[in-house]
Amino acid sequence: MHRAGFVNIVGNPNVGKSTLSNRLVGERLSIITSKAQTTRHRIMGIVNGEDYQIVFSDTPGVLKPKFRLQQSMLEYSTGALVDADVLLYVTDVVESPTKNQDFLDRVAKEKIPILLIINKIDLLKGNDDLIAIIDKWKQILPNAEVFPTSALENFNVDSIMNRIIELLPESPPYFGKDALTDRSSRFFVTEIVREKILMTYDKEVPYATQVIVEKFDESDNAIHIMAVIYVERDSQKGIIIGHQGKMLKRVGTLARKDIETFFDKRVFLELYVKVEKDWRNQENKLRAFGYIE
Repeated sequence: MHRAGFVNIVGNPNVGKSTLSNRLVGERLSIITSKAQTTRHRIMGIVNGEDYQIVFSDTPGVLKPKFRLQQSMLEYSTGALVDADVLLYVTDVVESPTKNQDFLDRVAKEKIPILLIINKIDLLKGNDDLIAIIDKWKQILPNAEVFPTSALENFNVDSIMNRIIELLPESPPYFGKDALTDRSSRFFVTEIVREKILMTYDKEVPYATQVIVEKFDESDNAIHIMAVIYVERDSQKGIIIGHQGKMLKRVGTLARKDIETFFDKRVFLELYVKVEKDWRNQENKLRAFGYIE
């Protein structure tokens, strides 16, 4: 008997969905920063066992859209409720249980198995606080199984994985048994560069950026990559480049090291910056950038 299914990870921004996803997949597929709205796409990570295949989907955090881009991100999250065999709703010990009540109400109506992941329990001082948090959540999602977790410290992640395998429906694999993700090499380059931008710059600037790989030439032992960082205003372009190009060089150096680790090859990375005014609200640009099908 072989089991296979889609396990979708949803929740509000900054609760640790991507950290948990990477732990469950065993690979660093989703970028992780301390800033909200880090994940913009729905990213699949595939875990294969001898008699099972789990297709995990890490989704953007649920938020009230201010841009057309954020509307697209919300659609990834709401769409994840439709095609899941098992749903992982991730919260943490800090956020209010009533945040984004509309989305929670939809989750509560789902008939599929729901695992409620209460993340970041390493921040709590004692069990009494945890019990109180669990009691609150049991009232909101009474049909969910609760898993207190610290994805950062890899606590209780194995229990989540074991329960997921038990809940998978009988099915042949959906992807080849050697598959890791449905995303291309270029996609992970853009995500690594974007992660370094989020880590390097403050305020609105990193959220106004989009990275596109225009050249990806791979040989046996090296990769030559040319990527463009799009921003919305000329002033943002100046901030990204920095005085004498120092900030852009820093981003490039940090990204190149991680790309080399990811592909296990020497990497030559060229970064350029261009202005595409108000791209987050332009449907044609969002389609070109892969946010709208």
